[in-house]
Amino acid sequence: MEQTSNQPNPASIMQIGTGFWASKILLSAVKFDLFTTLAEKKTMSAAEIKTNLDLKCTDRHVFDYLDALTTFGFLNREGLLETAKYSNSIDTDFFLDKNKSSYIGGFLEMLNNRLYGFWGNLEEGLLTGMQQNEAKNGENIFEAIYADEEKLKEFTNAMSGIQMGNFIHLAQTFDFSKYKTLVDIGGSGGTLSIMVAKHQPHMNCISWDLPSLAPISNKTIENSHLQDRVKAISGDFFKDQFPKADVITMGNILHDWDEETKLMLMKKAFDALPDGGVFIAIENVIDDERKRNGLGLMMSLNMLIETGTGFDYTFADFNKWAKNIGFKSTSTLPLTGPTSAVIAYK
Repeated sequence: MEQTSNQPNPASIMQIGTGFWASKILLSAVKFDLFTTLAEKKTMSAAEIKTNLDLKCTDRHVFDYLDALTTFGFLNREGLLETAKYSNSIDTDFFLDKNKSSYIGGFLEMLNNRLYGFWGNLEEGLLTGMQQNEAKNGENIFEAIYADEEKLKEFTNAMSGIQMGNFIHLAQTFDFSKYKTLVDIGGSGGTLSIMVAKHQPHMNCISWDLPSLAPISNKTIENSHLQDRVKAISGDFFKDQFPKADVITMGNILHDWDEETKLMLMKKAFDALPDGGVFIAIENVIDDERKRNGLGLMMSLNMLIETGTGFDYTFADFNKWAKNIGFKSTSTLPLTGPTSAVIAYK
C-alpha cells in the first residue's frame, strides 16, 4: 500500500540518528585532502584514490566510501566500481580545495580534530551545565586554545573559513557610506577588516584581539596589501575599553558568553561609538519562533560544549539588549546560509 504523509515514517529519525556517520565520512575526506587532490587531478579512479590516500581497506570499502560521498553530493561519478571516475562537485571544488581562497575546510578540520570527540559528551554537558572540551577542568577555553600555537592557528583558520562568505556579503551590502572607521572586536585573523577595506575603499579598519593573534593577523593583512588601511591592534575586551570607531563589529563573539557578559560587551561597544555610530554582530541568529534555524540552535549547544554558559540568540533577544543599553534602533541583515548580521544604531 502506498504510504501517505500522515503515516509514520522512520526515515528522518534514522537520518538524524546516523548523522555522525555522514559527518565523519565528509570530515575524513577533508582530512585526507581528497577534494584538493581531485581539484588538481580533475578525475581519478577508485584505485588511484586508494593509492593516493594510502588506504589499506578492501576495494569494496573504497567504493562504498567514494559512492557515499557521491550520494551526498560531494563527488561526481562516471561509471561504476572498477570503471568509475570520480571528480569534485561544484560546491566541493569551490569550498574544499585548499588551494582556493574560498576554502572553508578550516572549520571542518576543527570539527574533526576537536569538536567531534567533545560532542560525544553532550549528555554530560546537559546534565552538569559544564563545558566538555580542553578546558573541562575549569580553565578558560580561549586561554587554553591561545596558549597552543597549533590549536590557535587551527582555530583562527576555522573562524576565518566559516565566516568568509558572511564577511564578504556584509562588506558588499551594508551601507558604509556614512562611516569612515571600523573596529572588529575579537578580530582573530583580521579577515572581516580586510574584506571591508577591500570592498569599501574609504574605510579604515582595525582588527582588535589578544596579543597572541597579532602575528597571524599581521601576516594576513600583509598578504592582502592593505596595510595602509587595516591595522592589527592588541587588547583584551575584559580589561580594556574598545577603541573608538564609527562602526564596531563582532563576528561570532557574543554567543561565546552568558547574558551578563553579552550586555557588558555591547555596553563597551555603545560607549566607543559616536552618536549615529553602529554596532554589528554576525552570528547564526536563531529565528524568533525558534523552529527554522537548526544550525543556530546546534551552534548554541556547541557553546555549551565549548564554554558552558555561552548561547546563541534570536533577533528579539538582541533587540531587547540593545534597547536596554540605549541604542536607538535595530535591524537585521541576512548574510549567507543561516547567518545574519544584527545591527544596533546609536
